[in-house]
Amino acid sequence: MADYLGGIAMAPIGISRCVHPLIMPYASTNPYRGHRYPTEIIRHAVWLYFRVALSFRDIEELLAARGIVVTYEAVRQWCLEFGQTFAKEIRRRRPRPGDTWFLDEVFITINGERHYLWRAVDQELLGPSARRSC
Repeated sequence: MADYLGGIAMAPIGISRCVHPLIMPYASTNPYRGHRYPTEIIRHAVWLYFRVALSFRDIEELLAARGIVVTYEAVRQWCLEFGQTFAKEIRRRRPRPGDTWFLDEVFITINGERHYLWRAVDQELLGPSARRSC
C-alpha cells in the first residue's frame, strides 16, 4: 500500500502517516477533553437533567447557587453531546422487574359510586403503573 522511496515509507496521497504529537495528536479517550468546565460539573449537570428531570434553566440556577456560572445553552449542548451515554447508564442500572407478579386490587367508594382499582406488582412491590377500572 505504501511506496518506498530511499528507505522512507511514503503513504498514498490523502492518508497521513504523521505520528508527531504536535502535528497530529493521538485521539483522547476522555470525551470531556477540550471543554471549558471540569468533568465533574458537566457530568453533574447532565445527570440532573436526565435523572431528576429538571429543565436547562433550573440546572443553570442550581449551579449558580453553588457559584458555577454556566448558561442554560451550555447545559443543553452538554445534554445533546453526553446525554445518550447517561441515559443508557441509567437504564442499565434501573432495577429489573422480578419473575413473580401479583395483582394488587381494592374496591373503593367515591361519592356513592363503587370503583375497582388494581395494579400489577412484582415480588419487590415495583409496578409499572396504577390502573383504574370503572
